[in-house]
Amino acid sequence: MTLSITFWGTGDSMGVPRVYCSCAVCEEARGSGLNRRFRSLVHLADEEFGTMLIDCGPEWRRQMEAASLRVIDTILITHAHFDHIAGLPEWADMNRWLGRKGQAYAMPDVIQAIKRQFPWLTNQIHFHPIDGLLRFGGWEVITWRVNHGKNGHAYAFRFDHPATGRAFAYCSDSIALRGEELVPLEGLDLLVLGTNFYKEPFPFESRSVYDVTEALELIEQMKPGRTLLTHLSHDIDLAHDYALPDAVDFARTAMIVEV
Repeated sequence: MTLSITFWGTGDSMGVPRVYCSCAVCEEARGSGLNRRFRSLVHLADEEFGTMLIDCGPEWRRQMEAASLRVIDTILITHAHFDHIAGLPEWADMNRWLGRKGQAYAMPDVIQAIKRQFPWLTNQIHFHPIDGLLRFGGWEVITWRVNHGKNGHAYAFRFDHPATGRAFAYCSDSIALRGEELVPLEGLDLLVLGTNFYKEPFPFESRSVYDVTEALELIEQMKPGRTLLTHLSHDIDLAHDYALPDAVDFARTAMIVEV
């Protein structure tokens, strides 16, 4: 079976355009929209397990409308920051009106943080604490903790299909991965990796996500078949040629890839 991945959002925590900003990228995003970016999440579709999202940010409702979808079965959650969970109350409300209960999977500490912020969500969402391997259809999913710099930690997901040998990983919020954090990035057909800036100018201790130059070093080390960069700030202009290596590109809104 083929897993279809659609990028509903490719922006960083502020999105593009930033409401306060008049830089060339933000102004272009307000016009033609080439650089308009909602907060990062992907939609997964597979005949074996139905519809799934990774994360549920503040533009979830607009993203659902743009995709002409009325129901989402399952959501995987990387961490409990606003740009990754702010749409959960609307998803819960959808489930309430449809008389169903959504299925959300996250690590126990992430679920605890979500319940502190939105304690009523458990009425309409069943939160499954991740404890080991997950299975969705023919796909096996592992979850591992990744360094999120000044923001502590987040989690990433790796999907493997044993019957076909295909594999991809979604790692939206990480920086300076080392040792065991890198092991799940080996042998991938597709890596989706978060990068805020091309070359981030701020002190390392104040940062939380790879920049593109650092990501390219990681890609050279791990050698995935293909890499798409997401979680992009207003520093990235999709009209500019960054001379990225073959098989590396920026994810774009509504881009669809298959694994």
